[in-house]
Amino acid sequence: MSTATHLTNNEFGYLGNPLVKRDGVEQTFSQDELSEYIRCMNDPSYFARKYIKIINLDKGLVPFDLYPYQGEMFDHFNNNRFSIVLACRQSGKSISSVVYILWYAIFKPEQTIAILANKGATAQEMLGRVTLALENLPFFLQPGCKTLNKKSIEFSNNSRIVAAATSGNSIRGMSVNLLFLDEFAFVENDGTFYTSTYPVITSGKTTRVIITSTANGLGNTFHKLWEGAVQGTNDFKPFRVDWWDVPGRDEEWKRQTIANTSELQFDQEFGNNFHGTGNTLINANTLLSLKSKQPLYSMNNVNVYETPVKKEKEDKESIDHHYVILVDVAKGRGRDYSTFNIIDTSVNPFRQVATFRDNLISPLLFPDVIYKYANLYNKALVIIENNDAGQVVCNGIFYELEYENVYTSNGIKADAIGVYMDRKTKKIGCSHIKDLVEQKKIEIVDAETIVEMSTFVARGQSYEAMDGMHDDLMMNLVLFGWFAATPMFAESMDGSMREYIYAQQMKEIEDDVLPFGFNDDGREELEKTHIDNEGQVWKEFTFPPEPHER
Repeated sequence: MSTATHLTNNEFGYLGNPLVKRDGVEQTFSQDELSEYIRCMNDPSYFARKYIKIINLDKGLVPFDLYPYQGEMFDHFNNNRFSIVLACRQSGKSISSVVYILWYAIFKPEQTIAILANKGATAQEMLGRVTLALENLPFFLQPGCKTLNKKSIEFSNNSRIVAAATSGNSIRGMSVNLLFLDEFAFVENDGTFYTSTYPVITSGKTTRVIITSTANGLGNTFHKLWEGAVQGTNDFKPFRVDWWDVPGRDEEWKRQTIANTSELQFDQEFGNNFHGTGNTLINANTLLSLKSKQPLYSMNNVNVYETPVKKEKEDKESIDHHYVILVDVAKGRGRDYSTFNIIDTSVNPFRQVATFRDNLISPLLFPDVIYKYANLYNKALVIIENNDAGQVVCNGIFYELEYENVYTSNGIKADAIGVYMDRKTKKIGCSHIKDLVEQKKIEIVDAETIVEMSTFVARGQSYEAMDGMHDDLMMNLVLFGWFAATPMFAESMDGSMREYIYAQQMKEIEDDVLPFGFNDDGREELEKTHIDNEGQVWKEFTFPPEPHER
């Protein structure tokens, strides 16, 4: 019999807690205890099933009866340095992570484990779960305890567990061996936090990271990391727990849950699908169907998905593809982004073939980048939003670089180069890009663009990015939508696409009642018809002049 086995009195307890072994207690093992210790050390699932107790809301303190996927989750944590878990609500992902953390601290000496959550109180609550599990372990499995409070636990093996909120300086300067981020999709300022934490993650060659969360919208850092893990573009390995993986959940349970919530809420919180706010320009079903692709190459903030298609000299049948570059200009001060989207208009559906996104480039230097890719893509037509700093870019590429294939408005005036994005122009652009995307007339494959589409929401009489998000790439598409409504664009299309464009123009552009949130201004349109040379009947609408604003 060991000298410390089964001793649960204050002589061996930590600060009067008889359930926690204090530091300095000499431990010897019986043969059975040694066998159990070794088995637990080598198998976290066995450790959890045999020795962990948890609080059940109905039954109180009960043994941890692992679901099959929870054992698989332990193996996933063990076998991968960077783990990311997308799990439905109430699937036991947090308690599984807590148990693994305790196992890691007990059997791996001299490790620092950080538990970070959206709020410090939440992190401390999880540390409390660690303490509860520790208190219910037999003494032969417990390391001695040097420190135990609401914010940290330190063991005799020099491993420690700390709990903190996900603030930018929560673990700054620490050497962390295992970082656990709980419900990371719900962390405020998640991008700033992850950026500040990344040096800690990469400071050691063996540092491990576990990120868990339920889905909570698009565009946040968790969503980006998960998509990257699924596509294999980052170091994280994905692990997914769906509602049907949880014992006791069947179609009847699903029906009752939806009845008490909503289909959209169920689909995100239990179906593990990422949704926007519900008031996006592009409808939710379409957004869910969009799939990003890996670029052929990325360089200097340019993602290329398709190289320009040029005709072969010997091939008399093929023709050069036609491209349009849509440009949005920021001030280059690290806030909004200067962007462009390159669209292939020679194919049906139209295809996004390249993007540029940079929030530091000066408007004085941006024309050189546009010029390079405009020439590369068969002297593409360049359409620039000429608001504010956009005018600098317009002048730079048209006058200084003498690139002639730039969209210019009718009339000779200072801002004739490019397109001024006013309320009317944006309304037309939103209407058309909505139809083009939802009717699959354009193929969007860039991940950042899809995120911006998913967070481009109704605000008053217009659409813009959600708080904390960006819409610069999306505004490229809005500009394309506007251009698609122009006669200049329609004339270059084949018959079917021309018919579609003009039909949409008559239906939704000249008609001031738009189907997605803009108000009728009360003016009545006057309708005329005419027959073109091909025998097609066209409708023309004219409006009385708009009343002067007071």
